[in-house]
Amino acid sequence: MSNKLTHEEQEALVISEDPEHPANLISELCREFYKLGWVTGTGGGISIRQGEHVYLAPSGVQKERIKPEHIFVLPFAQSSVPKPGSKRDFLRIPSKKGLTESQCTPLFWNAFTMREAGACIHTHSQHAVMLTLLHPRDAQSFKISHQEMIKGVRIGGVGKTLSFFNTLEIPIIDNTAVEEDLTESMAAAMEKYPDAPAILVRRHGVYVWGNTWEQAKTQSECLDYLFEIAVKMLLAKLPLVGDN
Repeated sequence: MSNKLTHEEQEALVISEDPEHPANLISELCREFYKLGWVTGTGGGISIRQGEHVYLAPSGVQKERIKPEHIFVLPFAQSSVPKPGSKRDFLRIPSKKGLTESQCTPLFWNAFTMREAGACIHTHSQHAVMLTLLHPRDAQSFKISHQEMIKGVRIGGVGKTLSFFNTLEIPIIDNTAVEEDLTESMAAAMEKYPDAPAILVRRHGVYVWGNTWEQAKTQSECLDYLFEIAVKMLLAKLPLVGDN
């Protein structure tokens, strides 16, 4: 459902010379994430909440070519909580033909409602995928400790930063054929692991959130480093937890 803003009012939601405006940030970050291999092949995405507005990258597009005018804008206060197959309320829908809202929308809303996050990033990082493959099929989480980059990760994604000696634990959930169908299992994992700053999706990627886009980006980078080093440690048969 779309609101009754005029065309000019809708465009004003995404057109700004301010580089810190969410529509400009999402376009810039998608280009940078593409270079890292996180959002290739139209996969992955990012959403930023600013006050009562939620800015959302479109689905199924070349992420490195997204422009501010391609961004969807939704009110945070929805008629009903976004869930698979539900109708959303929109403040702005891009005029370019073929653009659809991100399949990740209800998963982003998990981060916004359950952690009061200000941003959520979804990547198809190969390090994240490989890490889930190296864990036993019945493994419910990934743990690692005694790594310097843990200090860039926050408790629950939005709390205090962890220390070198803390053990980081991130739940692993099974993938589904349709992205939206991950919503309930992601929410269940977030409830079971309240201190987790992210959710790993087996054979798929990772969802990371933070109080701000800067914190979400920082934690995504730190976690990707930890995923990569964990893969190398597992292949070298080194323990992930402890300083042995």
